[in-house]
Amino acid sequence: MITPDWCRMMAAYNAEMNRRLYAAAARLTDAARRETRGAFFGSLHGTLNHLLWGDMQWMSRFDGGEKPPVGGGQASTGLEPDFDALARRRAAMDARITDWTSRLSPEWLAGDLTWTSGAAGREITRPRALLVTHFFNHQTHHRGQAHALLTAAGEDTGDTDLFLVLDAA
Repeated sequence: MITPDWCRMMAAYNAEMNRRLYAAAARLTDAARRETRGAFFGSLHGTLNHLLWGDMQWMSRFDGGEKPPVGGGQASTGLEPDFDALARRRAAMDARITDWTSRLSPEWLAGDLTWTSGAAGREITRPRALLVTHFFNHQTHHRGQAHALLTAAGEDTGDTDLFLVLDAA
């Protein structure tokens, strides 16, 4: 399904898009970042928090590292109240993801992962390749929401297409 090289490409795309999103978000006032704009997670700040929360949750399963200290869903929007601290945590998470993908092997991706899902309320086992695909898809999905919020606020992140972003990075 996927390869370690695909994972490294997606980690690079994730990191570059997050740099662009956070640069655009930093040009907004704190009030504008926190304004409820009808997105699933309310505001840009809430959406960025949920993105970090999701990455923390999945990475804790993939590499055994730190889990998010708050629950999922709407609770994830309060992960980091301070935007500057959120930006630092985002950059650290992107470095963690990049490091993790640098060590991936086809054998690891071919295995299964078992975890207890808070969302499903039960133990689940799924192929790692499927879960890693979901991980990167989740990032892209919610970055799209963040991008829409930034665009509505008058900010520009530049190109978002994978082939253009990685060509420019």
